[in-house]
Formats: sequence, structure tokens, C-alpha cells
Amino acid sequence: MKFTRIPENTFKQLQLNAGILATNFVPDTGTVNEEELIGATTGGVSFTATPEYSDWGEDIDNCPVNVKELKKLDNWTVTMSGTFITVETKAGKLLIGAADISGNKITPRNDVNLKDFQDLWWIGDYSDINDDGSQEGKAGFVAVHMMNALSTGGFQIQSGNREKGQFAFEFTGHYSIDKQDEVPFEVYISAGKADSE
Repeated sequence: MKFTRIPENTFKQLQLNAGILATNFVPDTGTVNEEELIGATTGGVSFTATPEYSDWGEDIDNCPVNVKELKKLDNWTVTMSGTFITVETKAGKLLIGAADISGNKITPRNDVNLKDFQDLWWIGDYSDINDDGSQEGKAGFVAVHMMNALSTGGFQIQSGNREKGQFAFEFTGHYSIDKQDEVPFEVYISAGKADSE
């Protein structure tokens, strides 16, 4: 058997294109409403979920480093970053974070309210079934659900001569006192369903 090869199902398991950012998504039906899209991006979106571990054996004499029975997961740091090239009032408020909207004005605050936290979804095409032009077919997707997201990258505008304005963002997912054991992200992977299935 040759080892210079790829799995036979490789082309059924590729995540394709830049994906979209939305405030809501229904994984069971694979649907997102147009009004829930946040904006157009450039350069793609980066999602990172990094676990932070403690080694409870590090201060024990003669204990090897990284003994699996003594490894404890303390928490996760969850971030999503990228750059918008479109912006409107709701997206601007989301980018600022601690702020209020009045008409077409966004006023920053010096305090954080619980209403400033919002769930975010990144949804990208997945698998060789990525066209749902019929009523029966369902496109495949990879979706990341970030819970209790708050802008931690600040509000930024980068303009340029004969260029589109860019609004860099970074959101951080947060734990909640009400659900302290709930890690602030989930991942969904759905291969989709062809018309004939």
C-alpha cells in the first residue's frame, strides 16, 4: 500500500470559501435569515478556541511533567476576528461593544451591560453538497456558535485612497455565572443532503 495518498472522501470533507457572520443560525434546518447577517468581510474570518490547562503534578517531587491523570482544564479563551468592509448602525454598535443606539448615533459607555453580549455565528460551506437550489436538498456547512460575544478589539476604521474602508474586529466569547460549566462555543459539521437522498 502506498502512503503518498489522500483519503478517498477528501473532497466530501473540505470547508470552502470565506463563510458568513450572523447573529443567528438554525443548525437543524441550515437556515440563516438575511437580516441576521452582520456584514461583508475581506480576508476571511479567524476563530480560535484555546484551552488553558494546569498540571497538578508540577510541584510534586519526582512526578513527571504532563501526567494525564493530573492534567486539569481550567478554561477556554474563545476569539473571533476579521475585517468588515460594510457597516451599518447595528454592526457599528456590535463593533464598539459597550454602547447605545439612538437613531443613527452610537454612543459608547464606560460600563458594560449584559445586553452588550450577543451570540455570534460563523457559517461556512462544507462538503461536495453545497448547492441547495431545490426544496429537498440541504447544503453542507461547518458552523461555529460563539456564546456571549463582546467586542474586545475596539472600534477601528482603516480608509485608503481608492480603497474600501475596513473595520477590523475581534470578539471574545464569555462564560456566564448562570451556566458556569458551559464553554462559550459549539461547533456543528453537517455534510448536507442531496436532492435524491
